[in-house]
Amino acid sequence: MSENIFIIKNDESLIKMNKKDYNSEKMLQVLIAQYPDLIKEAQIECEEENKLLLITKEASISSINNRFSLDHLFLDQDGIPTFVEVKRSSDTRIRREVVGQMLDYAANAILYWPVNEIKKLLLSRCEREGIDPDELMQDFLKDDDELEDFWDNVYNNLNNGKVRLLFVADQIPSELKRIIEFLNEKMDIVEVLGVEIKQYIHNDLKTLVPKVVGQTEKAQIKKNQNQERWDEASFFAELNDRYNSKYENIARKIFNYFKPKVTRIYWGSGMRSGSFVPIYQGKEKHLIKKTFC
Repeated sequence: MSENIFIIKNDESLIKMNKKDYNSEKMLQVLIAQYPDLIKEAQIECEEENKLLLITKEASISSINNRFSLDHLFLDQDGIPTFVEVKRSSDTRIRREVVGQMLDYAANAILYWPVNEIKKLLLSRCEREGIDPDELMQDFLKDDDELEDFWDNVYNNLNNGKVRLLFVADQIPSELKRIIEFLNEKMDIVEVLGVEIKQYIHNDLKTLVPKVVGQTEKAQIKKNQNQERWDEASFFAELNDRYNSKYENIARKIFNYFKPKVTRIYWGSGMRSGSFVPIYQGKEKHLIKKTFC
């Protein structure tokens, strides 16, 4: 199979772009941070264009006995945390070790990254790079979305373990591809995918070609099942059916206590288990900072 691609210029001349390995893993990491569109197609559940927001690079995750560092942390417009780990195909760890590493990141991030910590990471990145966080979020959110709803989605996705794991490399080896496909088909909530990003060079011209790996038809069907958002009626009906009226009454007392005291109730969209979150909105108007309380 040819490892070259060809470009036809406006003057009809043909340019051969030669495949070139990345000089370092760092180069590929920088490209992903600068151009999130390179990995945007690795989203099974999204039927329409769904942007990715870089929260931070080298995201530190502290557990009880260890400290992990994830290459990139993104959020998509549905509030799904996207963990990205980058390796070159020449790195032997890409075949098996990187899988355990990524699962460590996901498990500990869900446990040790509350939403407020993710907001702080984003604000720190904005401060380092001279970015206005309010303008950033205005540009990122979907037209009809409210910021509070977005962060509520992030909270619920983390709480339910709904995350996306992306293995990125110049080439995904066959052993890792099989593991990705297996995990993606067997894990109901978590998306596990690989993205190959090959580089082609001609003089000062560069072309990047991303390819999603592990997006099997079986996994797509399984993960594209409609998920209805819970509401008061469906939540308490399911609670009664699954357990008994005793537990429904306890939950109802908690719900009734918070309902008149908060701004609104946010209902989750779990496939099997319902959830609700009392939300109190303060008077602070900054898009990000107001949700810290």
